[in-house]
Amino acid sequence: MFNQLFIFSQLLLLFFYHSPTIFAQSPAPAPASLSPPDVVGILKKAGHFNTLVRLMKRTKMDARIFSLLNDSNPLTIFAPTDEAFARLKSKTLKSFTLQQRIQLIQFHIVNSLLSPLDFDTVTNPVSTQAGDNSDYNFPLNVTVDGDQMNIKTGIVNASVNGTLYSDSQLAVYQVDRVLLPLGFFASAPAPPPAKEEALSPSDEDGEDDHKPSGAMPVIYNGLGAKSFVCSVIIAFSLCV
Repeated sequence: MFNQLFIFSQLLLLFFYHSPTIFAQSPAPAPASLSPPDVVGILKKAGHFNTLVRLMKRTKMDARIFSLLNDSNPLTIFAPTDEAFARLKSKTLKSFTLQQRIQLIQFHIVNSLLSPLDFDTVTNPVSTQAGDNSDYNFPLNVTVDGDQMNIKTGIVNASVNGTLYSDSQLAVYQVDRVLLPLGFFASAPAPPPAKEEALSPSDEDGEDDHKPSGAMPVIYNGLGAKSFVCSVIIAFSLCV
């Protein structure tokens, strides 16, 4: 009996010796990538956003977007296609200053993550990276008409034609028009005119500023006196 137990224990030790991983801790899963989504890469992969990518790089908004995503800011980006840029009037984009081009890209970036379901309940105008979303600057209104999602800026009405990318931090949607800000083309209405007030004595005195001064009559009188003297001299000469 003792020999049997001894042999069994030896076999058990040999089993454990050749199978060291049985009781070892299972390896931890590989950590998820900490890098933010590559927006430029997403657009390049789609293949028809070349104008938008060039504009992002020239304005350095690609770096700005990367920084925002890297700081865990949720964003929604509306991406106009090359065809959308081609629909702009001739030289429209070239007429914009560098600051306006930056604001144009910022106007396509919403400061929150919008899923397709959020389009129906979002509060308009939505907040964008361009800043002031009042009625006369950068208003961006998202609406839903049946199955169609639309975006209105006061200058253009665009349609969302598809989703290019979506995760828990970023959503990129394709739009068929460049979202032109109202503030680029329209000025705020003039303030209402002030109420009329009674003229002060100084205002009444100012009315005399519009009357001819007495300088001209003096000049005319001087010329008349000279003419009279000349006439007398000529007459006197003839008499002599």
